[in-house]
Amino acid sequence: MTRRPWAPEIVREMIAEFLGTMILILFGCGVVAQVIAGSGLGDPQSLGDHDSIAWAWGFAVTLGVYTCARISGGHINPAVTLAFAVFWDFPWRKVLPYCFAQTFGAFIGALIVRWNYTEILNKFDPGLTTKTQFVFSTMPGNGSLPIHTWGAFRDQIIGTAILLFLVLALVDLRNAPPLANLAPLIIGFIVVAIGMAFGSAAGYAINPARDFGPRLAQYITGYGNAWRDQYGDFYFWVPIAAPLIGGLLGAGLYVWLIGRNIPDDEEEVPPGREPTLDTENP
Repeated sequence: MTRRPWAPEIVREMIAEFLGTMILILFGCGVVAQVIAGSGLGDPQSLGDHDSIAWAWGFAVTLGVYTCARISGGHINPAVTLAFAVFWDFPWRKVLPYCFAQTFGAFIGALIVRWNYTEILNKFDPGLTTKTQFVFSTMPGNGSLPIHTWGAFRDQIIGTAILLFLVLALVDLRNAPPLANLAPLIIGFIVVAIGMAFGSAAGYAINPARDFGPRLAQYITGYGNAWRDQYGDFYFWVPIAAPLIGGLLGAGLYVWLIGRNIPDDEEEVPPGREPTLDTENP
């Protein structure tokens, strides 16, 4: 039986991006709430540590992308959407709808986590301070290390550049990527690696929707200083602007340094690389 889509294409894509990003935040913010607030009320090692946070965020990305990849491409990140529009022929008319859907999905996902962890957060941090602020949104130095605004800005540019460089390497069909159904899993591993290698300076938001949506959710649920960092400086703009810049930088570097230098099928295959089997013309 043929299934007929019940909504226009852009609506279906926005719903898919909304749900994919919501899944991302449910697992991502959920694991931070469990480790930071939950562990603080009991055995510090019983509910996880930094590694469990890194792995859960990676799985969150994988599951979020799998949720919506068939319909929308599985961006779940405005930095990915913008970079794809600039370098990968993604339609510009879809950029703002995608970014809105991603941010709204992150907002709803964070509200669910905030609701579910109400008692634990209120017990661990009755004043809803910076002690638990980074359960939902990022801060320089994760709220404790000697990192300020511009150090975090630099970190987010670097982290997102790495992400987009590798994402394009995985989705470029000319670059011997993994099979399409494995790409979301590998992208999740990339996020785990970024979290383990670049997670301390700014909490590796590397995604404007992932930070702004939950930051808005925490603000309307009692975190009065959600827009500021632990130093009292306005910080919310850093994990928005820096990932957008970093995404463009990473995607541009891939296109210029790798994408443009991949030989076409009719060109000579470089030494050490097996030629691709031509199944149409054996």
